[in-house]
Amino acid sequence: MQNNYNYETATGYAQISDLSSVTALVVPPGTDFCIVIAETQAVRWRDDGTDPTNGVGQPLLANVPMKYTSKQIRSLRFIEQRPSAKLNITYYGHNQF
Repeated sequence: MQNNYNYETATGYAQISDLSSVTALVVPPGTDFCIVIAETQAVRWRDDGTDPTNGVGQPLLANVPMKYTSKQIRSLRFIEQRPSAKLNITYYGHNQF
């Protein structure tokens, strides 16, 4: 009898400190999902192929984590709502043993 146990492993981390223009993530290989936290200011995001603006897109409030699990992860785009926003992103993949 074989037991498959899934566990999560960090595949990378990034901090984006300039969100004055639309910014995409650089997703490491093997990534299945990510945790995104906006620091200091809220940001807007979209994953539908259209760039967000500082007034259009899904809002992500400062210091509120977002777990993004969609296969659209490489389509995520962010922009600050107000100057000086930062993003902290931790990327994760699933492994089995």
